[in-house]
Amino acid sequence: MAELAVVFVLDKLTTLLEDKVNLIKDVKREIEYVRDELERMTAFLRVADAAEDGDPELKVWVKQVRDLAYETEDIIDEFMFHLRRTNPCFPAAVGACCFLHKLILAVRNLNTHYAIASEIQTIKSRMTDIAEGHRRYRYRFTVPNQGSNSSAGGGSSRGGIDRRGDALLLEEGELVGIDGPKKHLVAWLVEGGDSRLKVVAVVGMGGLGKTTLVKKVFDDAAVKKHFQNHAWITVSQSFNVEELLKDTAHQLFDQMKMPFPPEMSSSYMNGNRLKAIIKDFLRGRRYILVFDDIWSIQAWESIKYALPNDDRGSCVILTTRFLDVASSCSVENNGYVYKLNPLSEEESWILFCRKAFQSNSCPNHLTDICLNILRRCGGLPLAIVAISGVLSTKKETNIDEWKMLNNGLGSELGSNDQLESMRNILLLSFNYLPYYLKPCFMYLSNYPEDHLIEHNTLVRQWIAEGFVRAKEGRIAEQVAQGYLNELINRSLLHPVRTNDDGSVKVSCIHDLYREIILSKSRDQNFVTTTAERNMAWPKRVRRISIHGSLEKSEVKRYGTRLCSLLSFSVGDSRSISGMLQLIKSSRMLKVLDLTGVPLEKFPEVILELFHLRYLCLRNTWIKKLPRSIEKLQKLETLDLKGTYITELPAGILKLQYLRQLLVYHHVPGSYMAYNYVHGFKALKGIGCLKSLQKLCFIEACYGSTVLKEIGTMTELKRISITKLRTEDCAVLCSSVENLVNLSSLGLRAMEGEILDLQYLSSPPPFLQRLYLGGKMEKLPHWIQSIHSLVKVYLRWSRLSNDPLEHLQDLPNLVHIEFLEAYIGQKLCFKAGKFRKLKLLGLDKLEALREVIVEEGSAPLLEKLIIQRCSSLESLPVGIERLMNLKVVEFFDMPERFILQLSPRKTGDEYWKVAHVPEVYHTYWRNGCWEVYALDDERVNEEAGKNGAAVVKTQEQRNWL
Repeated sequence: MAELAVVFVLDKLTTLLEDKVNLIKDVKREIEYVRDELERMTAFLRVADAAEDGDPELKVWVKQVRDLAYETEDIIDEFMFHLRRTNPCFPAAVGACCFLHKLILAVRNLNTHYAIASEIQTIKSRMTDIAEGHRRYRYRFTVPNQGSNSSAGGGSSRGGIDRRGDALLLEEGELVGIDGPKKHLVAWLVEGGDSRLKVVAVVGMGGLGKTTLVKKVFDDAAVKKHFQNHAWITVSQSFNVEELLKDTAHQLFDQMKMPFPPEMSSSYMNGNRLKAIIKDFLRGRRYILVFDDIWSIQAWESIKYALPNDDRGSCVILTTRFLDVASSCSVENNGYVYKLNPLSEEESWILFCRKAFQSNSCPNHLTDICLNILRRCGGLPLAIVAISGVLSTKKETNIDEWKMLNNGLGSELGSNDQLESMRNILLLSFNYLPYYLKPCFMYLSNYPEDHLIEHNTLVRQWIAEGFVRAKEGRIAEQVAQGYLNELINRSLLHPVRTNDDGSVKVSCIHDLYREIILSKSRDQNFVTTTAERNMAWPKRVRRISIHGSLEKSEVKRYGTRLCSLLSFSVGDSRSISGMLQLIKSSRMLKVLDLTGVPLEKFPEVILELFHLRYLCLRNTWIKKLPRSIEKLQKLETLDLKGTYITELPAGILKLQYLRQLLVYHHVPGSYMAYNYVHGFKALKGIGCLKSLQKLCFIEACYGSTVLKEIGTMTELKRISITKLRTEDCAVLCSSVENLVNLSSLGLRAMEGEILDLQYLSSPPPFLQRLYLGGKMEKLPHWIQSIHSLVKVYLRWSRLSNDPLEHLQDLPNLVHIEFLEAYIGQKLCFKAGKFRKLKLLGLDKLEALREVIVEEGSAPLLEKLIIQRCSSLESLPVGIERLMNLKVVEFFDMPERFILQLSPRKTGDEYWKVAHVPEVYHTYWRNGCWEVYALDDERVNEEAGKNGAAVVKTQEQRNWL
């Protein structure tokens, strides 16, 4: 973390020295000194940052360097802010007036330079004092060996006792939820007919019970009998290859009561010789080896060549927190990845009561408190055991003690000795993060508990903060996506919703990991949240996250050095007033997110934020942007989704760094209507925004003039254009051909106009999502050539020819939706086609009478939605062949269609979907949407403004 803070400052200092800023000689010399000194610190900081948790003196030094870097960054930002103010755009002047203007500018610039010179001198002096103080009091510190992963940013946590080995000593009767996974793994080990070496990787977040599960599998009688040789080797992130190999060899030789080769005791024995000895020993034997706690692919690489694969049916099991390690280790070795899931609510409750109440039931007056504590454990056995163990020492009659732990779980994690071991195990994953991922992960402490984190939003915030930079031919957004994938791979983020291409769209963070990064954020003055009202406030707050409300008395605490401000569920007028006052005093802000704040006018104070890069006013009530929006020269993201803005001022065209421009809102209750979404009127000259990557939704009100300009915006990855006319289509197609980086294209014609896309001969080569709305005489021929397409959504196309013929051979097509897209009577999914299709939606195809799914078509289809198809006579022919179907939903279908599906009928229709776990019919009745399972027993009723709210209860899932 400290290293990254210094890296940020170094970048700014380098930019300042290289930019066309006329620095006076002394100022330039001082800045160069500070830059050089910080450069000397970075390599040492990378190691020190990893070891600070176990070294109090080192922790103080790292904190001092981090604070110094923050202060230097503030000084540079302040300097650039004042330079901007001393160089306003004066009106044209001549003669004496011109001379006077130049004189005023010169005096102001000189004062600004003297001010920064004084500040830099102070920084230089403090830098010397910090270095001298560290030399005076330091003692030697060491960092655990990182194995082969030298790029990692941390070692093991040193506070408290590491009790991970306790998992090996648990009796099976003490465990909950282990029977199913254990049977699964044992069967896979001993019943498979394949004689090749198997590698089974058990993966999951820390504390999930991987070691416990594998130990019970390892000790199972059937497993012991099946394999001749057995060894359990604990690896961990600080392993030494030679010691690990010696441990393996010792176990194997001891088990067979064979003498240990004398040369292995030599200190000169190298890894290759040890591998050869182990390989010779195991050759011709059926063995099972467990490598517990693998932290890197390199660790596995250093082990695997010691393991013979001689068709004896041997097996290796490994546990890891990293999905890429699990996949890499297993994929080349007849492998299998077992992803261990958290305990269910029922299993969690059984384990909790077993530990907290010695298997007795929970007293009624404690039930709500215990359920809330359990919810925060998130099915993590380690957390449930540790926290219930603490509660078992408290009197059941003293409800206040139970409430205190419930309300103060975060502070308890850092101060309660009984929870220290759990914290250390979870902290390992944080400490082992590479330095560049630590601030990205800690940034999640901005978000409230249980908040669903939208990845696109998070990526834009990271970039605006400076955590992510373009590198190695990849733009910043691609690098940031890689960081997100790393956090998911390390089980620190959990996917909630995915995109059609398989990438994660929304994720969440486990409550206990959130508590850990909240604690880290407090220690390092990284993020301050208003939800923590009883915490000590840092002297200078750098990032603030407002949860729910903001007291006026709190505004003064935060100072003027904020670089980001995020708000969540802020709605009362007093909080809004305090927040605007805070923005006014925080002119260094880079990130400002006011999502959902009921603002009716654009706050003018925002225009003074010279450094602002990210501005989100999503779901506010703002109707207009000020003309002077051009003052926000560094703005990269402008998110106005859900506002009432339909026109943008011409000043937008001067924001040359703008990468994301999102301006649209959905009309409430009109999702199925033709004009369900409103965008903004296109600006003449919009083509000058060459950095734009996302542009949604733009109304083509100036026709061909604007559409030609769009063809010059070659960085665009997503664009949505509405209100197209027939005569615009030729120019539009010519422009789209130039958008070689486009991955998502949305086009909608004006009602009554034809969307004619036949002019497009060479579509964007990487197009993944295609949304076409409006009357079409025929589907464009070029669609068949876009092999990268994963989603096609056709609305109001009213095609007379079967559109499936153009889509059936697309190799990556996952998602198809038709809304009034076809006026024919029959849709046929040909045999062997649609090999990757997972979701199919058919809506308001009013002439459709028959859907046929031929043998081998759409083998992966998981969800089928049919709604408002009033002429459809029966289920799709061949639906019984779709064995991967998980959900079938019928919306507002005729009663005759639904009745024949009732299990009470004797016809064949019901049995065609008997293999599908979830089958529902939803229709509008008595002013609300009602959801029924096919046995006609109502399972849910809920009013909804925008459609049915389907709640899939346990009873609903088990309706068969």
